[in-house]
Amino acid sequence: MTYVNLDVSHQIMLKKNAEFIVQQGKGILAADESPSSIIKRFNSIGIENTAEQRRIYRQLLFTAPDIQQYISGIIMHEETFNQSNDSSISFPMMLTQIGILPGIKLDRGLESLTINTNETTTLGFDDLEKRCEDFFNRGARFAKWRCVLRINKLKNQPTEVAILNNAIILARYASICQTKGLVPIVEPEVIPDGDHDINICQRVTEKVLATTFKALSDYDVYLEGCLLKPNMVTPGQEAKKKVKSTDIALATITALNRTCPPALAGIVFLSGGQSEEDATINLNELNKTFYQSKRPWPLTFSYGRALQASALKAWSGKRENESNAQQNFLKRAMANAAASKGEYDEKYTNDEAKKNLYVVGHNY
Repeated sequence: MTYVNLDVSHQIMLKKNAEFIVQQGKGILAADESPSSIIKRFNSIGIENTAEQRRIYRQLLFTAPDIQQYISGIIMHEETFNQSNDSSISFPMMLTQIGILPGIKLDRGLESLTINTNETTTLGFDDLEKRCEDFFNRGARFAKWRCVLRINKLKNQPTEVAILNNAIILARYASICQTKGLVPIVEPEVIPDGDHDINICQRVTEKVLATTFKALSDYDVYLEGCLLKPNMVTPGQEAKKKVKSTDIALATITALNRTCPPALAGIVFLSGGQSEEDATINLNELNKTFYQSKRPWPLTFSYGRALQASALKAWSGKRENESNAQQNFLKRAMANAAASKGEYDEKYTNDEAKKNLYVVGHNY
């Protein structure tokens, strides 16, 4: 099939980079927190939220020994993308040199979709083509754009308007990315706020994904050069009935089977406020189910908090703690690399990794 503005060589490049990201036993570090959103994490360890502290923290993660054995790509905020390591080598160049694809967060946050609801749309289209070109020329090879859908049983949310609006936004973004050489990660997140059960989450997730893939088709998005970053299907954080990891895996696989075309290059899950350990266990269970049923796409991780929480606490803003913090980060990276193959045996866990990381209405 001929794709608008995508010649064969262009398609080959996108497909190659997408497949590189979801290669077996590796996943994505989402280090794309904005300066305004990372303040909560820095406050938790009592350090000042400055550009230099943020640079030092990201450098700590990016230079963890042999990180490329477990991490194939790193998503960065624009600020981080523009920063350099202590040797004045830009982060994108440094990552490329060690065999990790640099990625960029392109959306610019949320705004209200309508006056009368708390549903949202996503900003960032004003200069998107120009930014895609600029980031590609400076080393980015993939991008991410997040849209948020909220479940509210009493208000029948998410509404059809919100689902359709956000699907079209994701498709427009993905189309522009691909024409400029970037593999788009499409993230329609059904957030876990609320007391809904797992069945409602599954039904909403299926509706959101089906609408998103219809929009991607309408906008001629090349699926072999595209990745999906969905939520796992879980009950709301305030739900009374808890479920097992096997229930989450079955509901999530069912939702994906019903909605995701086989041509899609891969699926990289967000952690959605799960503890580090729960995010790993659930990914592991998904892959055990996946390999048993021989589904068409790789399933791996694109975690932020679920890769960083233990490392951040171990660091606590002190340079002398960096090596220990890196070891904590690598333990989680190794754990999730194993989980992406269905081979995690819980040997990397500790009490810190079991702490819930949920934040109401979490923003990046």
